[in-house]
Amino acid sequence: MAKSLNAKIVIVGCGISGIAAAHRLIKAGYRHVRILEATGRAGGRIKTSRLGDKVVEIGANWIHGPSEENPVFCLARQYGLLDPEALTSENQAVDIGGHPLWIPNFFSSSGRKLNPEDVSLALEIFADLLNQGSEFQNQKGEPFASVGEFIRSEVQTRQSQQNNAVVKEDEDPAVRSLRLCAISNMLKVECCVNGAHSMDEVGLGAFGQYKTLPGLDCTFPGGFEGLIQKLMSELPDDVVTYNRPVRRVHWNNAECGENPVTVECHDGEKMLADHVIVSVPLGYLKKECSSLFQPPLPLHKLHSIQRLGFGTNNKVFVEFDEPWWDADCEVIYLLWEDEQDAMVDQVSDVQKSWIKKLFGFTVLKPTERYGHVLCGWIAGHESEYMETLSELEVAHAITQLIRRFTGNPVITPRRVLRSRWFSDPWTCGSYSYLGKGCSEQDLDNMMEPLPPRGSKSQPLQVLFAGEATHPSYFSTVHGALLTGRREADRLISHYSSTSLSEVPKSKL
Repeated sequence: MAKSLNAKIVIVGCGISGIAAAHRLIKAGYRHVRILEATGRAGGRIKTSRLGDKVVEIGANWIHGPSEENPVFCLARQYGLLDPEALTSENQAVDIGGHPLWIPNFFSSSGRKLNPEDVSLALEIFADLLNQGSEFQNQKGEPFASVGEFIRSEVQTRQSQQNNAVVKEDEDPAVRSLRLCAISNMLKVECCVNGAHSMDEVGLGAFGQYKTLPGLDCTFPGGFEGLIQKLMSELPDDVVTYNRPVRRVHWNNAECGENPVTVECHDGEKMLADHVIVSVPLGYLKKECSSLFQPPLPLHKLHSIQRLGFGTNNKVFVEFDEPWWDADCEVIYLLWEDEQDAMVDQVSDVQKSWIKKLFGFTVLKPTERYGHVLCGWIAGHESEYMETLSELEVAHAITQLIRRFTGNPVITPRRVLRSRWFSDPWTCGSYSYLGKGCSEQDLDNMMEPLPPRGSKSQPLQVLFAGEATHPSYFSTVHGALLTGRREADRLISHYSSTSLSEVPKSKL
């Protein structure tokens, strides 16, 4: 028993999955747990900032599905970090299926505010096709490789079936073309939801693998980082070492005696360990996996890392003196009228037209707290290109965009602030999605510890956590947190089964 609680456990990464693993292990009595964090802060892709005196989220934005099944919601409630409205049983019972029913405003590139009824049918059909697309999971025999191809094909098929069509032959041609522009816009929205460059890169067969939880998505009034601060305050002060990036994880080290793992840092420090939990983002793992592990990862694991998608979804916060949207508006969609034929979710010339990938804005609510602040959303290579521009260039592009779509030539933002997740060397993007050809097996491979099953070496030398290793909640904070707990529990269970005594269960 003493041997198990004295096991040396190193956690690579102080995002919420690494923090959750440390919490679980320390609560269970493990004495030698250490987190190595490459940057100078905890939280990873949970990152809160300020726009003037307003709290804004550079990283994770919402608690998706805030209900009893969601551990992030339960912790936030326990710590008193949420508005009373978010805690109501009514809000917890609402099931939005991952797509909030926001009140929209629509604007067109010719400077017109549109009648929502003119495009609502397109939105309904798009939502229906997304639902259909998620039903191919595990059916073997999806009709297309990607979600994008499926949606475009289905829209075109419906065009030839008058009862089902997105547009009717006897309708105003302007309304007909707007509906097809709306399909393009919704594809861009889904790029942001999935963190993908194009929906042509999101696999259709595994699209239904993602699961949602009930509850009306909510935010942290004081910022998502408040949750990180509360969790960190419950860990011993010396658990985390900051600014300590890891160069290589040496595993199956027979020459190291009792400790089969050596964690080698960039500064040359080497730490002997019994177990290491790697909780780095998939984007970083994709870039560094060939040099991060010695011996290299097994081929099936490497292939799954490459098949899984990891893209960029950035935000552009824009503050105004006065609103140019309706008082009840929660989301603004920008429809480009030259996109009615192609149903596109990417631009042909990224440098000239990157701004066209920005689908629109969500409105930060309540107004009493945020004033008149919008959050623009842009995914993919266009988003990555935006990161190379200066703040001034981004502010200019956003100003010209809004003037064009509103038809108001004098609207001028007060402040603009954007995120830059792709150029962050420790994340290399935003979050994961299931790419073309992905399957449930790839997610199993992602979370499989090393050495692989059937090996005669000491088990559980290298364990893997992080949102990209959750089989159904990938891309979410609650998914990341659950994977940290999962890997801690894997170790606790291992030592429980090899010990006569029971390790105390965590109450976290």
